[in-house]
Amino acid sequence: MDRTEPTPALHEDPNQFALLRQRRFAPFFWTQFSGAANDNLFKFAFTVMVTYQIGVSWLPPAMAGLVIGALFILPFLLFSATSGQLADKYDKRALIVFVKRLEMAIMAIAAWGFFSQSVPVLLGCTFLMGLHSTLFGPVKFAYMPQVLTERELTGGNGMVEMGTFVAILLGNVAGGLIIAVPEIGAHHVGFACVVLAVAGRVVSGYIPSLPATDPGLVINWNPITETWRNLKIARENVVVFRSLLGISWMWFFGAVFLSQFPSLAKEVLHGNEQVASLLLVVFSVGIGIGSLLCEVLSRRHVEIGLVPLGAIGMSVFSIDLYFASRGLPPSEIMNVAAFIAQGAHWRVMTDLLLLSLFAGLYSVPMYALIQMRSQPTHRARIIAANNILNALFMIASSLIAGALLGAGFTVPQIFLFTGIANAVVAFYIFLLVPEYLLRFVAWVLSRFVYRFKVQGDENLPASGAAILACNHVSFVDAVLLMAASPRPIYFVMDHRIFRVPVLGWLFKLAKAIPIAPYKEDPATYDAAFARAAQVLRGGDLLAIFPEGGITRDGQLQAFKGGIMKIIDRAQGDGVMAPVIPMALTNLWGSYFSRVEQGNAMVRPFRRGMFSRVGLNVGDPVAPSEVQPTLLRERVQMLLAR
Repeated sequence: MDRTEPTPALHEDPNQFALLRQRRFAPFFWTQFSGAANDNLFKFAFTVMVTYQIGVSWLPPAMAGLVIGALFILPFLLFSATSGQLADKYDKRALIVFVKRLEMAIMAIAAWGFFSQSVPVLLGCTFLMGLHSTLFGPVKFAYMPQVLTERELTGGNGMVEMGTFVAILLGNVAGGLIIAVPEIGAHHVGFACVVLAVAGRVVSGYIPSLPATDPGLVINWNPITETWRNLKIARENVVVFRSLLGISWMWFFGAVFLSQFPSLAKEVLHGNEQVASLLLVVFSVGIGIGSLLCEVLSRRHVEIGLVPLGAIGMSVFSIDLYFASRGLPPSEIMNVAAFIAQGAHWRVMTDLLLLSLFAGLYSVPMYALIQMRSQPTHRARIIAANNILNALFMIASSLIAGALLGAGFTVPQIFLFTGIANAVVAFYIFLLVPEYLLRFVAWVLSRFVYRFKVQGDENLPASGAAILACNHVSFVDAVLLMAASPRPIYFVMDHRIFRVPVLGWLFKLAKAIPIAPYKEDPATYDAAFARAAQVLRGGDLLAIFPEGGITRDGQLQAFKGGIMKIIDRAQGDGVMAPVIPMALTNLWGSYFSRVEQGNAMVRPFRRGMFSRVGLNVGDPVAPSEVQPTLLRERVQMLLAR
């Protein structure tokens, strides 16, 4: 199967906000923003109308929100598989324009429903708007990898995540305010929905055309078999499949909090509807901040090391929210001003802000990872399958939260339960996919132990097999290389390093390849080269330290001939893997190097905190040109930069 696709042109922009000035991203961003705002303006205004303004015997107010939410989610279960196929088969711009035209038609019907206050018509439009979102979801996330580089993907996802939650917030606030206008509120809601739909259609016309990733696809209209087939495709890449489950868990987590905000505001915090809206604002702002922070903290790469950090924060502040809210004294229902005036409530709002901020850090890298590592020809279908999982997890969260409330749990206790469950689920996922944990360790080491600067990282290939050849200065060289590369790296390492406490366990988790001298252990020696060949056949990155061991005097040692054997075996398999010379700088003399009588890890703060170290990445060398002496000269020149 062809996994190739057009590579976006490289744009060296200062940050993710620069994307809003570019046609490849800005029209797409504002199209999805208007759609999310319209969804939530319509749903919230409709919910308020049937709850407070008109009486319908067959739809009591207590059930209105549940029914409207269920009707909106139902199309995700029924049509996600089909929408994913459409996004892979057709030009994404054409599909987006079609979806926006559909939105205009739906909102025209909805406007009539608001004018006439027809609940059946508006319920039908709720289902159709769910269909609109179902069609747009896969194309939204499949569009970005085609127009953004790997260095822009995290920032682009952060912008979309932030924009979506801001649009949700603004849509809910606008819907509540407009529908509350006496006598004519429903009419104004209808007009507003139509205006937003038209605006989205106009902006979508500026989205650039993109080629279909699988134009020969034959549509399978059976959602059950198609969903199962796409999940099987996703399972071929363990990291992608576990990430789908991880994102679905995040939606489970978020749905618990969003669904309990009204009860939290009224029963626990003793606030009115304005306080419930304030909690939603705080939660949305946290998601937005966390989403935008991802690019800064990842240094413009897809950094899944942020996912464990996000999971830790989600659990810590969920649990603290329980302690912050359980002991509040009884009081009369208060407005926003009275609520803010009490210092105890600031801890509650801080917990909400931070747990949602860490949820942003958790979700954005996962989305970017799925986009980057999914097969391009199946990317939209895999994302569509994820949307189905998300819907199922959200339904499960409602059922479990309802069961806990029925069993006598309080709202703070539900938050405590969710925080503990999040810690258990996250720990389980990270054991199943140790790459998350390894990248987290690499992220911490490269930012909180060292000040790690990478130069020439554009020479690291975004796809395909390659051999990374680096000098060997310390016991953490491999961890720093992990931090520099957005792709996983398989290391060929001296078998003795696996005996080092903690580090040896980490390298085993990373599936590093132990190698021993042939005279000492011929079986390990042969197995190492066989495994290295397998890595390159799979199109992955293989890293070796050609010196054969950690330097004992800080000088670059002679390169051994093992790299030539790796290249020869790869060429025998038909793999022409380039060799990327690399040089770690200023690590000699640090805590993890053999600076004192050949020993490492003595006097941990001898160079102070945050000592500056670096990695210089050189231009690729064709395998036909590689010789150990030539490669050593390249690394020596990189050390001298």
